[in-house]
Amino acid sequence: MEKQNRSGTAGKVIRCKGSAVCRNPGEPLVIEEIMVDPPKAWEIRIKILCTSLCHSDVTFWKISIGPFALFPRIFGHEAVGVVESVGEHVEEFQEGDMVVPVFRPNCRECRDCKSQKGNGCSIFGDKLVAEMPRDGTSRFKGMNGETLHHFLSVSSFSEYTVVDVVHVVKISSEFPAEKACLLSCGVSSGTSLMLMWMTGIGAAWKVADIEEGSTVAIFGLGAVGLAVAEGARLRGASKIIGVDLNQEKFEIGKKFGVSEFINPATCGEKKVSEVIKEITDGGVDYSFECIGLASLMEEAFNSSRANWGKTVILGVEMHNTPLAINTYFLLRGRTVTGCFFGGLKAKSDIPILAQKYLHKEINLDGFITHEVNFQDINKAFDLLLEGKSLRCIIWMD
Repeated sequence: MEKQNRSGTAGKVIRCKGSAVCRNPGEPLVIEEIMVDPPKAWEIRIKILCTSLCHSDVTFWKISIGPFALFPRIFGHEAVGVVESVGEHVEEFQEGDMVVPVFRPNCRECRDCKSQKGNGCSIFGDKLVAEMPRDGTSRFKGMNGETLHHFLSVSSFSEYTVVDVVHVVKISSEFPAEKACLLSCGVSSGTSLMLMWMTGIGAAWKVADIEEGSTVAIFGLGAVGLAVAEGARLRGASKIIGVDLNQEKFEIGKKFGVSEFINPATCGEKKVSEVIKEITDGGVDYSFECIGLASLMEEAFNSSRANWGKTVILGVEMHNTPLAINTYFLLRGRTVTGCFFGGLKAKSDIPILAQKYLHKEINLDGFITHEVNFQDINKAFDLLLEGKSLRCIIWMD
């Protein structure tokens, strides 16, 4: 406990001068001074170094009705920071550790966490909680005493935040902070989020398990799709086909291994799946849907090879439209599977991927297109909404 007390703030409420609070859906965030409680048992308080914005923040920011429309709220779930203090029973972390908070819980004790067949957590992973997962209360208060809601168990749009230990991973202090943000996130919401780098890489490596020489089609070359391409490239795929309506995505995609590009708007009367079958002699070995539209999921499935093609669904269908596929093709050997956080287990897999970056085995740098200071956080929203950025790093200091 000696290290915990060096900060002089351990066990005390912190008056946090920088927090971006969303008071009403769709409105610009407001930089406010707030109070951040000390961590309770099995929790740590983190000083955020930098954070980034993804589509999931934007999706929930827009929601005005229903159980997820909780305001005022502190968004943000892709970040890196330093442990300021720890609560009771915390042995995994200590003050000064560099950490990455993650949306996907990993308690390492339940049946699901111990299994290698998936990456769920049967204790903490069943539902999206608005506050802290163990006691359902918030650690944030406005200066007038009002409760400020958490987001995805992280809430990184604040100089200080409190996170449960099941949502935190320790990484090497050698890791560049702005790149560490890209290791943090892992759920998709509509055309959303960074499912991003972690989910894309994991989908290619763990869910699809792409072999050398395989052919791959990726529907949607946002950050998720580009991460899939990077994973496929590292696995030695012989042909990586990118599908996107934005022609500029081809040049970006080349940096991550995309070898061919299809713009659906230029296919004439042909379906994209027909074009893919023509250039792959019958269909790709692996197809990935990274947008969140049932029609594209069907096209991705139809683009896969008849006898063994595997389709991985990464996007959450934004209109709740069911997927319609011909079961005859399933009988012939094709498969469809979903993917959440790339099938990766946060506490064991994130440190491995971090080391691969340090050894220059994987490309993270290409995902960062913009950087802003925290006072300009709303500019990050504008850049994402205008389709101008993949990832915008938001620096606290």
